[in-house]
Amino acid sequence: MSKRSVPATNDFCPQTLFLYGTYKEDNTPNFGLFCWFSYYWDTELGVMMCIGEDKLTRDRIRQNRIFSANLVTEQMLPLADYLGNTSGYDEGKMDFELETEEGSVLHVPTLAHSPVVFELEVAQSFRTGEGEVFLCKVRNVLMEEGLIDAKKSVEERIRGIAPIHTTCSTYFSWDGRSLGGWGSPKEAFKPVGKTS
Repeated sequence: MSKRSVPATNDFCPQTLFLYGTYKEDNTPNFGLFCWFSYYWDTELGVMMCIGEDKLTRDRIRQNRIFSANLVTEQMLPLADYLGNTSGYDEGKMDFELETEEGSVLHVPTLAHSPVVFELEVAQSFRTGEGEVFLCKVRNVLMEEGLIDAKKSVEERIRGIAPIHTTCSTYFSWDGRSLGGWGSPKEAFKPVGKTS
């Protein structure tokens, strides 16, 4: 296989998408879309993640040191793309009905339709210029019951939830189909207004 050097990139290295959930100062939920997320081991499983610029989500994680990470599925993609392409600093970003639940262990908002949710507590963080890396303790994992069913193969369970991956500024289904470039799936998102 022939290879050549290219400028630094992570193209063709798909990353899994998560919606990070935090509470705003008025205790209403806020969610932002992120993919700089992975795992580490230090006597127990931990999560490492990075937020590379000013975002309300980063502000809230810095303030409270806790958040949820909600796995994004194909069904959730229009919502996730909207949340990822609308600034948390925009007052009306979350002005629609969204089915959320309180974390089971931490005071964090979680998404009812996400099949895998991590409740995370920041153990350490360090700034890297404009970015910030967070090393987090996993305080709880909420998992859809069908994913715990050992009678089903791992393939069946993964296909059942259809998690989204991204690379080259494009969303992909679990089986490799392109689902559009960043910013296009949100066009299918039809928010329902909040009722008083």
